[in-house]
Amino acid sequence: MTRITVTVDGVTYEEEVEPRLLLVHLLRDRLGKTGTPIGCDTSNCGACTVMLDGKSVKSCSVLAVQADETDVVTVEGLSSGGEWHPMQRAFHEEHALQCGYCTPGMIMAAIDLLKDDPDPSEEAIREGLEGNLCRCTGYCNIVRAVRRAAQSMSGQEVVSGR
Repeated sequence: MTRITVTVDGVTYEEEVEPRLLLVHLLRDRLGKTGTPIGCDTSNCGACTVMLDGKSVKSCSVLAVQADETDVVTVEGLSSGGEWHPMQRAFHEEHALQCGYCTPGMIMAAIDLLKDDPDPSEEAIREGLEGNLCRCTGYCNIVRAVRRAAQSMSGQEVVSGR
């Protein structure tokens, strides 16, 4: 067993973990962060995407011991004071989900995308999210949601894509 210290959604945890424990399992099974789904366990789908020290990572491809002394933000840690993050709100307003399984990972990857490109084109959004799979929506509303959040986060007037 290895002792790690990790901050998740602003709370610091000290945990004894098996060296082979995946971060996604630490988050869900030990810390109760069930908003991060386990999709494929092979890093193909992106459903388990979280922020690790400010960068999006697929938590099924990171060992918990690799997260020692890091800051992790899950989809549950995005809201503040009962208010949704602009990306969460945009996904809701643009109906950018059907079953919702991919949504937490899409939201986290999209937030990371906007850090590097605050006003991405449709092509840039599609390219930026290509590691996150959705089997329900066809991506059109997801792209609209990311554009809406980009506008909202930059202070632009938000215009619906519909």
